[in-house]
Amino acid sequence: MKGNGRHQEGQIFRKGNGWYLRYRESEYQPDGSLKRVQKCKKLAEYGGAYRTKSAVRVLADEFLAPLNNGTTTVDSSMSLTDFIEKRYLPYIKEHKAPSTYAGYKNLWSLYLKERATLPLREYRTCECEDMLLEIARAHDTAKETIKRVKSFLSGTFRYAKRQGVLNTENPMWDTVIPECREGEETYAYSLNEILRMLELVPEPAATMIAVAGFGGLRSGELRGLQVENYDGDSIFVAQSAWRSQVKKVKTKASKAPVPVISQLAALLDAHLETMGSPTSGFMFPNAVGKPIGMQRVADDIIRPALKDSGIEWHGWHALRRGLATNLHGLGVPDKITQLILRHSNVSVTQSCYIKTVDSQAVEAMRKLECATSVQLAKAQRQKAPEVLLPRVM
Repeated sequence: MKGNGRHQEGQIFRKGNGWYLRYRESEYQPDGSLKRVQKCKKLAEYGGAYRTKSAVRVLADEFLAPLNNGTTTVDSSMSLTDFIEKRYLPYIKEHKAPSTYAGYKNLWSLYLKERATLPLREYRTCECEDMLLEIARAHDTAKETIKRVKSFLSGTFRYAKRQGVLNTENPMWDTVIPECREGEETYAYSLNEILRMLELVPEPAATMIAVAGFGGLRSGELRGLQVENYDGDSIFVAQSAWRSQVKKVKTKASKAPVPVISQLAALLDAHLETMGSPTSGFMFPNAVGKPIGMQRVADDIIRPALKDSGIEWHGWHALRRGLATNLHGLGVPDKITQLILRHSNVSVTQSCYIKTVDSQAVEAMRKLECATSVQLAKAQRQKAPEVLLPRVM
C-alpha cells in the first residue's frame, strides 16, 4: 500500500523554545485496521536561522515530502515488532531450515522483542546502533552474538525493502559493532585426535565421527543421511534432520556430493553390514527407525568413551572445522576445501573453519625467521664498504 493518499502541508507552531509540526498520517492499529491519526514532530529550536515560520517551512516540507510523494508507505508505520512477528519470521519459517528459524526466534525473543517498539520507518542507523549497544551492555553478550543480531536486523530491513514496505536504504548497513567481550575460540579436531576417537568410541558413534571428521557433514545432515545417499564413492547430501523434522537441503552448494576416502568407506560398509545391508532408510536410525539423537549419542556414548583419554568432546561441528583445518595443513587450496565443505563462499571457510594449529604456527614462524635471516644478510652485504686493493706499481 503506497503513501497516504493525500497531500498536506501540516501546521507549524511554536511552543516554548521549539518549532513543531502538526500533521496526519495513516497508521496500522493493534487490531490490524488503518486509522488516520494526528501526530506532532519537533522540527528545530527557536533562534538563529529559525526565527520565523517561513524559515521553518523548509524543514517541514522536507519532513513531509516522503509522505506526500509516496516514498513512505502506510505499511512502514507498523512497529518493528509487528513486522518481524507477522511477516519476517513467517517468511523465514517457510524458506529457511528449521534450525535457522529456531535460531532467529531465539535471537528475537532474547534480545530484540522488548526493544523493537518504534515504527519500522523511524529506524535510522543511530537507533539501530544504540540498540546493539544496549543489548551488549544489558546481556554482556559476546561479539559473535551481536554480529548475529545485526545480521538478523539487516535481513529484516532488507526483506522490508524487497516487499516495498520501505523505500529507504537499510539502516543496518553503516552500523558498527560495539565494544564487547570476545567469545570463546571455537575448536577444530586434529587428525590425530579424530583417529584416536575412532579407536576409543564404540559403534555406531565411531562411524558417525568419521563421517563428520572425514566427510564434513553438518550435525543435521548426519542425522538425515539416508542409506541410498551413499554409493561407495561419495555421499550425496539431500536432506537434513532437525528435531522431528526432516527436510531437503535448499542451497545448491549444500547439495553437492561429498567424496568418500577409503577409510571412511570401510567404516560405512561395515556399519551397513551390521544393519543387515539395507538399501534404504536412515543411515543412523534410533530404536524406532527415526533419526538418531545427536546430543544423546554425545552424552551417553562419546563422552564416557573419551573420559581419561585427554580428548575433550567439543561437539559435532568441531569435527567439521577439523576437516577444514586438516586439509589446509596438508596444503589443499582453500577453494577446494570450500567445495568439500559445501560453503557458498570461500571466505566462510577461511574465517570460520580453518584453524591454525600450534605446529603450523611454529612452522610458519620458522619460515619467517629463515626469510628474515636471508634478507638481513643480504642487506648487510649491500651496506659493507668496498675494499680497495693496493695498486701495483
